[in-house]
Amino acid sequence: MKQTLIIFALLAGAMVSAQSTWKSDGAHSKVGFAITHLMISEVEGHFSDFEITATASDTFDNAKFTVDIKTTSIDTDNTNRDNHLRSDDFFAAETHPTITFKSNTFEKTGDKTFKLTGDLTMHGVTKTVTLDGKVNGIITDQRSQKLKAGLKLMGTVNRLDFGVGGETVSLGNDVDLTINLEMAQQ
Repeated sequence: MKQTLIIFALLAGAMVSAQSTWKSDGAHSKVGFAITHLMISEVEGHFSDFEITATASDTFDNAKFTVDIKTTSIDTDNTNRDNHLRSDDFFAAETHPTITFKSNTFEKTGDKTFKLTGDLTMHGVTKTVTLDGKVNGIITDQRSQKLKAGLKLMGTVNRLDFGVGGETVSLGNDVDLTINLEMAQQ
């Protein structure tokens, strides 16, 4: 019995140690979004200042993600619109400088696909959201000899659920999120 407990403890320790920290490569990652304008077109944008960390195995099974996005880094290729989005009318960037996401559950849905559910906090409001994820590939980097992973996370959030902007016919309520990631194992 004692020998069985020791083997179990060693196996449990090996499973825990199989998880490692991964960090997003800002030069090869993008946190993007799209929203309908005037019910006829789509405006795209991104946030240029963000940190994304994951704890995951070498195959990205059962990953846990933490996302930190600076609201002041919003970029829609229009300075006036970006300043308006930073204002109290939308993100209130001075009062709410970050958007955060912390995953709670990871559900494998296919060989390379998964669902990631967690708490998204934006504009001081926290809601549970689910993102669809895909592992595009995992390689050993020739320079560092460490693993790198390419991933994509996608989902839709209702901006009104978070108090971002008001009800208006000129702007859609649903915001499509697309996060393309290159992550480096630490």
